[in-house]
Amino acid sequence: MSQTETLPSVGARPSSANKLMAETMYDKCMALASNLWWSWQPEVITLFRDLDPIRWRQLDHNPIALLSEFTPERLEMRAAELVLYSRINHAYRRLKEYLSTIPLWGRTYAGVLGSKPVAYFSLEFGVHESVPIYSGGLGVLSGDHIKSASGLGVPLVAIGLFYDQGYFKQHLDLNGWQQEEYIDTKVENLPMEPARGSDGRPLTVEIQTRTGKLYAKVWLMRVGRVNLYLLDSDVEGNSPEDRELTSRLYGGDIRTRIRQETVAGVGGVRALRALGITPGVYHLNEGHSAFATLEAIRERMKDDGLSFDEALRDVAEHTVFTTHTPVPAGHDRFNGALIEEHLGPLRDELGISFDQLMGLGRVEPQNVHEPFCMTVLGLKLSRRANAVSNLHGRVTRRMWAHLWPWRVEDEVPIGHITNGVHILSWLAYQMLQLYDRHFPAGWQDRMGEPEVWQRIHEVDPGELWETHHSLKNLLLAFVRRRVSRQCRRRGESDDAVEAARNMLDPNVLTIGFARRFATYKRADLILYDLDRLSAMVNDPERPMQIIYAGKAHPADEPGKRLIQRIANLRHDPRFAGKIAFVEDYDINVARHFVQGVDVWLNNPRRPLEASGTSGQKAVLNGALNLSVLDGWWAEAYDGSNGFAIGKGASHVRDDVTDARDAASLYRVLEEQVIPLYYDRDIDGLPRHWIKRMMNSISSLAWRFSADRMVADYVRQTYLPAAGGTSCDMHIR
Repeated sequence: MSQTETLPSVGARPSSANKLMAETMYDKCMALASNLWWSWQPEVITLFRDLDPIRWRQLDHNPIALLSEFTPERLEMRAAELVLYSRINHAYRRLKEYLSTIPLWGRTYAGVLGSKPVAYFSLEFGVHESVPIYSGGLGVLSGDHIKSASGLGVPLVAIGLFYDQGYFKQHLDLNGWQQEEYIDTKVENLPMEPARGSDGRPLTVEIQTRTGKLYAKVWLMRVGRVNLYLLDSDVEGNSPEDRELTSRLYGGDIRTRIRQETVAGVGGVRALRALGITPGVYHLNEGHSAFATLEAIRERMKDDGLSFDEALRDVAEHTVFTTHTPVPAGHDRFNGALIEEHLGPLRDELGISFDQLMGLGRVEPQNVHEPFCMTVLGLKLSRRANAVSNLHGRVTRRMWAHLWPWRVEDEVPIGHITNGVHILSWLAYQMLQLYDRHFPAGWQDRMGEPEVWQRIHEVDPGELWETHHSLKNLLLAFVRRRVSRQCRRRGESDDAVEAARNMLDPNVLTIGFARRFATYKRADLILYDLDRLSAMVNDPERPMQIIYAGKAHPADEPGKRLIQRIANLRHDPRFAGKIAFVEDYDINVARHFVQGVDVWLNNPRRPLEASGTSGQKAVLNGALNLSVLDGWWAEAYDGSNGFAIGKGASHVRDDVTDARDAASLYRVLEEQVIPLYYDRDIDGLPRHWIKRMMNSISSLAWRFSADRMVADYVRQTYLPAAGGTSCDMHIR
């Protein structure tokens, strides 16, 4: 039987044929679940959900975990009940066609990378909530990067670590204090398999340190056309301590950190070699994996007899380095003892002294009191470095200018490529359907073309508003469900649970704030004057409500206090039922928020937000950004596509900046946001608000897509690093 043939009814086949067909159907479903391509295909997601909607939600939308609860025979029975045969066959055929073709864009513009692909290193990857090996923005950015590389057909492999406990699950206690829980992930429920070397055996790499060997096995996870290789230290031969080394993301002390980064960088390059992959480009997504450059230098010296200096120049020419934060705590630093313990044997093979090695990670190589900085290593051992927005580029050049004291600041060799988001991963299905109805045929293959998105202005305002309102209702139902569950878990009264089930009003202006609760992101800025906020929230004619989500790092006490303050507003009668905090922020929570809020609030202390991508996801779904002119918003806001807090400046004193920005935030809410939202015509439509939604979508969706971002990396960094030449590129 062909792969695309519709299966006949169960009763028309003998039992042996029934079993064969059931197994075939089960195998096709498992093949779909085993490649994360499904995670940005709405029809396939719906297919899995329809098998068992309740378990789908309970299992965090994990299709492998869901299928493991079915026998082939039970799956066939369910498929027969729901008439799923043709949908399964169609999805399976689409996956096969996707994997067997190279997109025209990749063939045209990235051909030189075909024989020497990009090796993309990142310490976390946020592809889908069912694969919890990410913590926040950096990981989600990495996930979106490799999805778009897959879609564009850019030859790329990705390297990271496998965390069997991932990042923590967040719960708030009765006092509103964040509690962390780590849960072992069942490997058998993840879409990965052991990576195999040229001999066909599961691959393990080893790294010699001064205190013994470190071992890591390598897993393979498929993300569309991209292979993601994850190193895992939970193997025999490692000490009990080292077997736990990769168990948690951003867990443990500074020694754990350097050992993780040694496995990711040195071990990652060795894994690629064992797999027979010769990269033409090493792309280091942040400094965490910068040790990869040292191992690549060792390989060049060993293979081709180069001197250290010659190999360094060669590797640097093929290395791209991306830095993501101007916050000092985001740049890992290690003392000399830790560097020598973990890189000493590698240093011996490189033939350099301890002082030479330390100098590679110091701004002032001879300063024995300066620790080793991974960002400095990444900048010194790459010839193409970039920040992640225009403003961040300026800040980064100023921040690291002393590495090039002979250059003026504007000539510091750090450019910028503004981050973008993977459109199909964040676009609500209802909005996708609306775009399908009104955008040109085949628009999904042309998402990088601004002309495509101008068609949003031809959509009937009532249709756009109704679509948005339906998504808002879904969001509020999700929030009520989650908050009532939180109340039950904490043992709160039946009245509290019932109040949670009825909180929030879909007809009220809804503001969303969801991100990592680092203090510089100022989650509490809108709480600066609670009386003034109360007046807006409780206005009888034009009220407002706010939903929050986010995690603080387990060691971040100030961040936890921010969460506690916001969560405990539920006890303040002025805000009860009108300000909600949703626990356990992850991709699923983020997806609901960006798809359903009216306004996306972002108010970091400028210029500490390197880029920010959550607001870009909100744009796709019609939400309007209300943001400080920092990161991506500083180059996106045009006066008609959202709202701005402040005038793009900050005071030298943080307290003055905070007071000034809070005053601006309140003023913009009172004078612009709230009046515009409640200005309705005879049909009850906020025409001017909808016009601003359309302006936002048409001016920003194409500019801040991950397809555009990856195309920029290809043109500006990958092709030159691989020895090719760039040309004018048009994204699909």
